[in-house]
Amino acid sequence: MKDLTPRKEDLNPIEIASRDEISALQLERMKWSLRHAYDNVPFYRQSFEKAGVHPDDLKTLSDLSKFPFTVKQDLRDNYPFGMFAVPREQVARIHASSGTTGQPTVVGYTANDLNIWGEVVARSLRASGLCPGDLLHNAYGYGLFTGGLGIHLGADSLGLTTVPISGGMTQRQVRLIEDFRPKGITVTPSYALSILDEYAAQGLDPRESPLEVGIFGAEPWTNAMRLEIEQAFDMHAVDIYGLSEVMGPGVANECVETKDGLHIWEDHFFPEIINPTTGEPVADGEEGELVFTSLTKEAFPIIRYRTRDLTRLLPGTARSMRRMEKITGRSDDMIILRGVNVFPTQIEEQLMTIDALAPHFQIELSRPDRMDQMRVLTEAAADTVSEDGRTAAARELSAKIKSTVGISVKVTVADPGGVARSQGKAVRIIDNRPKT
Repeated sequence: MKDLTPRKEDLNPIEIASRDEISALQLERMKWSLRHAYDNVPFYRQSFEKAGVHPDDLKTLSDLSKFPFTVKQDLRDNYPFGMFAVPREQVARIHASSGTTGQPTVVGYTANDLNIWGEVVARSLRASGLCPGDLLHNAYGYGLFTGGLGIHLGADSLGLTTVPISGGMTQRQVRLIEDFRPKGITVTPSYALSILDEYAAQGLDPRESPLEVGIFGAEPWTNAMRLEIEQAFDMHAVDIYGLSEVMGPGVANECVETKDGLHIWEDHFFPEIINPTTGEPVADGEEGELVFTSLTKEAFPIIRYRTRDLTRLLPGTARSMRRMEKITGRSDDMIILRGVNVFPTQIEEQLMTIDALAPHFQIELSRPDRMDQMRVLTEAAADTVSEDGRTAAARELSAKIKSTVGISVKVTVADPGGVARSQGKAVRIIDNRPKT
């Protein structure tokens, strides 16, 4: 793989500023954000007053812990525009979640918000090793989802040439990668595996592709999957993080030269880690739930938003800004099976160690009697894997899960292609348990 380390002179000075400089800027901007939310969003005024706090109570960054959390249900309760802090006429763009699990969550951006979004995504793309003039294959979905348009905004800001292919039509994805010769690709890691399958179907060697870096996000993925993708494509694979409630993609990103966690762009987003059960802040280095407060957003300020993502905060390395470890899972994706906490990434880590199995899987939950049962559906790595080989691989995966996670599961190994493919976020859990 090529060395894609950005030049120091190309970085924004705040990326390598001292911690004192960063903290001073954060405090100044946090005071503004709290006041902006309190003065212009009835929800925040009521929430602060109920908790007995006022924006003037913020004297230090640690004082933020006095303020109440915001959760996804608050956004749904104020559908569609109740969380906006500016008149609707000043909102330049609106995005929304799919609403598949409830009322959609709607977010808005002023023209200045879009400029900042473009800036932090550009910073993320540059940290990934891309430079002005490079060609980017953007396979994130376009539309109300923030992924495709958010990446496109940053690509324009950095000065890239963007191919806005969006998701789907996997044969065409491979054709345009081979014909247009992009240096980078932005895509979910699960869909990158589908693109890899299509390379094999077309008899093409992915290591001969023009891709030098893949920027993957929108779902948790493990370092084992990173290694799989890097070896398959002979390219760097870095992690990008964001969620629409906070901004969209570009809240944090790995640096290609270190790949040791995602640097949070702390001049715009203030992170905390809390105990997901008690809500109390925990020290940097301890794992817990990630919470964000926006520092510069005009249309849609967000105060102490509980992301439900589980990670920990670490000191800066390639940049002065703190890092977050790769997301290990979500507190609301956690499966409690017979008293044991299970995350899909734990299953993925074990799956990736078995050569006879492909890196595609789904977890099916059922309750045939009074006990919850888990089945892991995966597939053979190739048609050449014999029936005995599949049986042995299923037995090996089941044993590894039992040893590392502490639960007994049934493993089914399907034919290649037997696990449903995703063109966006992977559907990892199918819960067939009775709802009552």
